[in-house]
Amino acid sequence: MILYTELIREADMGFYYGLDLRRRVVDAIDGGMSARSAAARFSVAPSTAINWHRQWRENGSVEPARQGQPTGSKLDAHEGFILELVENEKDIALHEIADKLLTERGVRTCAATVWYFFSKRGLTHKKRQRMPRNNSARMSSPGGRSGSTARRSLIPND
Repeated sequence: MILYTELIREADMGFYYGLDLRRRVVDAIDGGMSARSAAARFSVAPSTAINWHRQWRENGSVEPARQGQPTGSKLDAHEGFILELVENEKDIALHEIADKLLTERGVRTCAATVWYFFSKRGLTHKKRQRMPRNNSARMSSPGGRSGSTARRSLIPND
């Protein structure tokens, strides 16, 4: 089997059509051809041709938009507010922080996003101080089974 490396793409990475193809499709539509006819002529989906032409009319450009998620977090702008909440209420839970962000700042988020906010900054949010180590003796022998909890055979003895 022959593999062409230029045809192999990362599975999780998208790609965009070339600018030349985009311009030819838009020029054909501007020249009087319908969007569906132009799409069929250049072997692209009709919705793609329509979107490219709409983008051309609105922006004057057929450049593709940046792919991927935007950098940063929606909570970055509220960093001071969140840290002040934690400073004032040491025992506040993550979902309570999310609720306060919604009521006081109008930012809808979940507890996982708040946790990620703290994690990205290398902060830990413990609701209580760490408890001292328990110095009591073991309750059972290590790795051993005691009498009543020992596993019994499912095969009856004859």
